[in-house]
Amino acid sequence: MVSAVITAAGKNRRMIEDLESRGMDINHKLLMDLNGKPVIIHTIENVLKSGVDECTVVLGHFSNEISAVLKEFSYKQVKVIENPDYNVELSQTLLNGVQNVKPSLCLCVAADQPTVTSKTLKKIIAKALQYENPENIVSILARKKDGYLESAEGLGMPFVCHTKLLLKYLLDHKDNLNPILRKMIAEGVVFYGTPATNNLELLNINRYEDYIHVKDNF
Repeated sequence: MVSAVITAAGKNRRMIEDLESRGMDINHKLLMDLNGKPVIIHTIENVLKSGVDECTVVLGHFSNEISAVLKEFSYKQVKVIENPDYNVELSQTLLNGVQNVKPSLCLCVAADQPTVTSKTLKKIIAKALQYENPENIVSILARKKDGYLESAEGLGMPFVCHTKLLLKYLLDHKDNLNPILRKMIAEGVVFYGTPATNNLELLNINRYEDYIHVKDNF
């Protein structure tokens, strides 16, 4: 059993700033077009193609706009939930998702990561499934070094981790994700970095220039 949580609850602040500075219409980065589909739909489809059994998308800010688009595509495996409080850190959004999936290995992906291919996600999942103790490993997309890691510095989503481990660390920490990952590795959780298939997989869409770069190379 492998579940998935896709976080899609952010403020879209940096994209709004960029669009305003260019005198452009305000749009949410997750709803911008990539080859005829919104960014978030590409992310969801890649996650579903990775072989997960269930997928939960967690909304917050701009939930009405995003949920309206998700209803248009209506994937059977996808459940959409909302944060009770929109003004929370990423860790709390992830926690909300984890609390709404079955106890299992959990693939955690940011909705602004449409370039991470299902091929790479499958590799990340496979490492966690094959590890001798799946409840004590974080299998993650490598940013610099790959293989077994001694540091979580600079790391974030996507990664696979057991829900038991996530609940242990997320319940008591209201923070961005990286400090929590650093604490996990400091306390003996095994980290394994899977190399990206290409450099585009390492790019989250935060600013308008990120979107243009992805659009030109997608």
